[in-house]
Amino acid sequence: MSQPALSVAWYRFRSTFGQRWAGYLAIVLLTGLVGGLALGAVAAARRTQAAFPAYLASTSPSDLTVLTGYSLAGYPGYDPALIRQMAALPHVRRVESYARLDAAILAPDGAVAINLQGEPGSIDGEYFTQDRVTIVQGRMADPDRADEAVIDAKDTPSQVHVGEVFPFGFYTNAQEALPDFGKPGIRPYLRIDVKVVGKAVFSQELVQDDTDTDLNGVVLFTPALTRRLAQCCAFVTESAIQLDGGASEVAATEASIERILPKGFPVEFYVTAVTEAKAERAIEPASIALGVFGGIAGLAALLIAGQVIGRQLRLDVGDLDTLRALGASPAVTVSDGLPGVLGAVIAGSLLAAAVAVGLSPLAPLGSARAVYPYPGVAFDWTVLGMGVLVLIGVLSAVAVALAYRRAPHRVALRRPRIRVRGSTAVRAASASGLPPPAVEGVRLAFDPGTGRNAVPVRSAILGAALAMVVMIATVTFGASLDTLVSHPALYGWNWTYALCSCNGTPYIPEQRAAALLGHDPAVAAWTGIYYGTLKIDSLTVPVIGASPNAPIGPPVLSGHGLQAAGQVVLGATTLAQLHQHVGDQVTVYAGGGRLSLLRIVGTATLPSIGVSGTLHTEMGTGALLPYPLIPGAVGSEPGSILVTLQPGANRAAARDVLQQLVPGGEVEAVQRPAEIVNYRSMGTTPAILGAALAAGALAALALTLMASVRRRRRDLALLKTLGFTRHQLSATVAWQSSAAVAAGAVVGVPVGIALGRFLWDLFAHQISVVPDPTVPGLLVILIVVGALALANIVAVVPGRVAGRTPVALLLRTE
Repeated sequence: MSQPALSVAWYRFRSTFGQRWAGYLAIVLLTGLVGGLALGAVAAARRTQAAFPAYLASTSPSDLTVLTGYSLAGYPGYDPALIRQMAALPHVRRVESYARLDAAILAPDGAVAINLQGEPGSIDGEYFTQDRVTIVQGRMADPDRADEAVIDAKDTPSQVHVGEVFPFGFYTNAQEALPDFGKPGIRPYLRIDVKVVGKAVFSQELVQDDTDTDLNGVVLFTPALTRRLAQCCAFVTESAIQLDGGASEVAATEASIERILPKGFPVEFYVTAVTEAKAERAIEPASIALGVFGGIAGLAALLIAGQVIGRQLRLDVGDLDTLRALGASPAVTVSDGLPGVLGAVIAGSLLAAAVAVGLSPLAPLGSARAVYPYPGVAFDWTVLGMGVLVLIGVLSAVAVALAYRRAPHRVALRRPRIRVRGSTAVRAASASGLPPPAVEGVRLAFDPGTGRNAVPVRSAILGAALAMVVMIATVTFGASLDTLVSHPALYGWNWTYALCSCNGTPYIPEQRAAALLGHDPAVAAWTGIYYGTLKIDSLTVPVIGASPNAPIGPPVLSGHGLQAAGQVVLGATTLAQLHQHVGDQVTVYAGGGRLSLLRIVGTATLPSIGVSGTLHTEMGTGALLPYPLIPGAVGSEPGSILVTLQPGANRAAARDVLQQLVPGGEVEAVQRPAEIVNYRSMGTTPAILGAALAAGALAALALTLMASVRRRRRDLALLKTLGFTRHQLSATVAWQSSAAVAAGAVVGVPVGIALGRFLWDLFAHQISVVPDPTVPGLLVILIVVGALALANIVAVVPGRVAGRTPVALLLRTE
C-alpha cells in the first residue's frame, strides 16, 4: 500500500475517532471476551489433561511396586531380607515399603467396633517421602509419632473424623484367623490411642473407577508405629521401587525380581506408568469436551467479531463516494477506516489473552483439581501465542477483504448486476394481514435497501443463524454427554446387577444360580463370566471369559459379539495397542504352554468390572473371549453372575434373591469407569462457560440491531412522517429483531443439531463408548423461544432510539 494512502487513512482515523470509538470498542470487547473464552477453554483442556502427570511428579513417585510379603500364602508378612535383596538389584535407586496391618477401632468394652483389616502402615517412608500422599484437610502425620495417623479422603467411614482420637487395636495374623475374632475376650497385640490429624489422597486412587475405590484402605499409620508391628501384625507387605532409568527399566527389573522371589511366591507387580496412563485416559473425555467447547467458542469469536468489523467498515460508505469523486485512488478508499479496525483487532486479541489468563484458575477440572500442585493463574504460552496470532491474522484478513469489497470501484463493478426486487418474506407478511409495524419490521429485516440506505441484512441474519448454531451444537453435545453419564449401558454396564465374588467371597454356584434365576419371573436374562489376565500377542490384557452367544454381554461397537470358540472381541484401545484390525488374527497365551489363535470379530465398550486392585477391563481396554482359555476356569464356578431384570421388576426384591446365592457376596448395581467418575467431578464450570458464550451471542445481536437502526434512520423518519407513533416504531424494531432471529433459527437449529451430533460421534469414538447422540428437543425449543424473547428485550433500547428519530433533521436533505 502506498505512502499517500497510509497518510490519508491515518488522517481520517484521527479526525473520525470521536465518532467511531464506540464501534472500535465493540470490536475490542467482543474479540477479547468471546475470543478469551475460547482461548481459556483450550488452555483449560490442556491443563486438565496434564494435571495428573504434574501431580504425580510432585509426589516423588515410584516406578514399580511389588509384593514382598504375603502371610496368607504361608510366607512371612514382612520379609526385610527380601527387600534388601531388591534394593541391591542393578538400576534400583531407592526402595520404600508399607505393610498392611491387622487393625481395628475398639469399642469401650474392648470388642472390635470397626474392623479395618488391611490398613497401610509406612515402614520406612513410603507414602511419606516416596509416593507422598496429598493432604486435603488438616495436616500430615508426624512420621516419628506412633499416635498420629491420616485417613483416606476417598474411603472414610462416617464415624471417623479429623481431630478425633480413637482407640486402635492391632492384632497378629494368628488372632485374625480365630473364629471368635472381634469379641471382647481377644486382647489386641497392641492397643494405642491414635489421633487422626488429616485427610489424604493417594495418587493410585485419585482417578479410578468404582471397582478400585477401596484400593488403599482407610487409615495410614506412621513408620514409628508400623516398625513396631511389622513382624507380628503385617499380613501383606508391598515395596515401591524407584529406578535410575525410570519406566524404561521396569521390564528388566521385573525379570530380576522374579529370579530372587521364593519358589511359589505370588508374583504381583504394579507399574506406575500403567496407573498414569489409565488416569490420563480417564481425564481425556473432560479435556476433549473442553477443547470442543473452545473450538466452538473460537469459531463464534471469529464470526461475531467479523460481523462487527463489517458493520464498522460500512459506516463510512458515503464518505468513500465523496473521496472517490475528489480523485482518491482505490488504495486510498480501501485503506480508509482500516487503521482503527486493525488497531481494535490487535487490542481485542491481546484482551483475549488476558481474559484466558484470568480464567486459568478455573482449571484443571475433574478429580485432579483438589491436589493439583500448581493452582492459580497460569500462562499457557502455546495457546496464548497461537490464539492471538490466529485472531489477529484471521480478523485482519477479514477486515482487509471487507474494506476491498466495499471500496467504490468494486461496488461500481457489482452495481449493474444488482436487481431491486421485493422480499418474498415482506410480501408474505403483507398478505397475511399482520399489522403495519410487523410488516415494516419484516421489511427492515429482509430488504437490504439501495444506495446510502443499504443495510447488510444478510450478514445480520447470518449472525443470528451462527449464534443459534453455536448454542444448539453446544447443548446437543452437552446433552449427549449427560446421556452417557446417566445410561450405564452406553459405557459397558449392559445389565442390571452383577453378583460378584471378586473380593475374597466364595465363588458363585452356577447350578444353583441356574435353578434360582431361571425360574424367577423378574429376571429377563443372566450369564456367568470369569476374570483373568492373558497375553494376547505380546500385550498383557485383562479379559472377561464367557460362553459364545451368551445372553448378556458388553455392547458391541463394531463387527459382532462373541459367537464361536475361535473368536475374540477387543476394546478399541487394546485393538489399537495390538496394531490389529477387526478380521485379523491374534495369538493368546493361555498358560501352561497353550497357544490359541483367535480371530478378532468386533470391538466393544467393556465394563469396569473385575477384582479390586488388579488389572481389570475398562471402557476401551480388555478382551471378551471364550472362558475355557482362562487358566482354571474350566470346572470352576464363575467370578460374577450378570443379571438383566424385566422392565418394571422390583429391583430391591431381585437384589435380595441374588444375595441368597452367595452370603457375603457383593451385589453391584453399577460400577462406573474412571472416565465417568472424573467427569462427574467437573462441577458447574461447563455450564458457566456455556452461559458466557450465550452472552457473547446476545451482545452481538444487540449491536446488530443498534447498527441497523442507525442505518435505517431515514426509513424510520419516513414512517414517523406517515403517522407511526413512538410505540409503533418501537414495535417495528422489535419485529425486525424477531424476524432476523426467526430466520436464523430456521437455518441454525438443524445445522447446530447436525454439528453437535457430528462432534459427539467423534468424541464417543475417541473414548470407546456407544455413540448415542441426544438432541434435547425441549431445550432446543426453549432456546428458540428464549432467543425470540431476548430479541424483543434487546430491541427495547434501539426501539426507543427509533422512537426519538428527529424527522425534520433527517429528511431536510431529501
